[in-house]
Parts: sequence; structure tokens; C-alpha cells
Amino acid sequence: MSDTLQDKLDTLAGLLVDGSPHALALGMKLVRVSPGEAVIRAPYQAESIGDPETGVMHGGVVTALLDHACGTAAFAGLGGDQAVATLDLRLDYMRPAKPGCDVVAEAKTIKVSGLIAFVSAIAHDGDENDPVATAHAAFMVTRASQAAAERARAEVEQHMANDKAGGASS
Repeated sequence: MSDTLQDKLDTLAGLLVDGSPHALALGMKLVRVSPGEAVIRAPYQAESIGDPETGVMHGGVVTALLDHACGTAAFAGLGGDQAVATLDLRLDYMRPAKPGCDVVAEAKTIKVSGLIAFVSAIAHDGDENDPVATAHAAFMVTRASQAAAERARAEVEQHMANDKAGGASS
């Protein structure tokens, strides 16, 4: 692994959303990750609509987006090598997302205390000053999250070994 946190996060970036089946199913895309911060986009798509009459994105998609962005920011805030689990998540919905617009969640780790990270986030559909929702959350490192991280790390190492073996033979 690289010697800086940003290098580590850049190496892991592809897995931070794509390694999560629910995030993949919702079409989420990592926009950027840096120490203690994450930005993730949920695309507007037919499968995400909660009200067919208005075309408004379902609030559950916004919730999942904020939870995932906050968890990614917490992971990055805790050094990028300890998987986290949601301990507490509070959302305040302010308005429906505009039909036809992607929703972006911008999350920032406010404080790390031992194995707990406290995070704040906003979700917006293009105007950060007019949020769709805000979130405040706490995430912690747990045995279960560490076991999941170890399984994911082993899969990544196996994938890298397979790529290296395939590259050496061509």
C-alpha cells in the first residue's frame, strides 16, 4: 500500500461503492474521497422513483446515499483501513429532490474519538445551499465490520494477484 492516506484511498476508491451490492443496485458512483471526506452521487433513474405521478426520487434512496457517503467519510477519517458500521444516523428531509436530477451527498468527518467517527452530510440536487436532506451520523469499528474488511481485503489481494499473473503471461 502507498505511504499516504490519500494514496491508500485512491487505491481503494473503486471498492468504496462498487464493493457494496446495495450501492451498486442503486447506481451510486463515487465522485471523490479524501481524508475524512466523501462525495457520492445517486443517479436519477426509473428504479429510484418513489412517486410515479411526480417522478420524485424515493426517500429511501436518499437515506441509503447519505448513509453510504457518511460511512465512506468515516472510513476515510479513521485512516482508511478499518471498516465501519453505522452506530447512529439522523436525517432531516427538507424537500423532495427535483425530478430528473441526480442527488449528490457530500459528507465530512467532524471528529474521531477512538474507534468512533462523527460525520455530517448534505444531499442536494445541484445547489448545495438548497439541500434535499442533511445527516448527522456516528460510525464505529466493530468486530463484524473488521471481519468484513478482512474478507474484502483478501478478495482484493486475490484479484491483484490474478491480474499480475495474467499480465506476466501475456
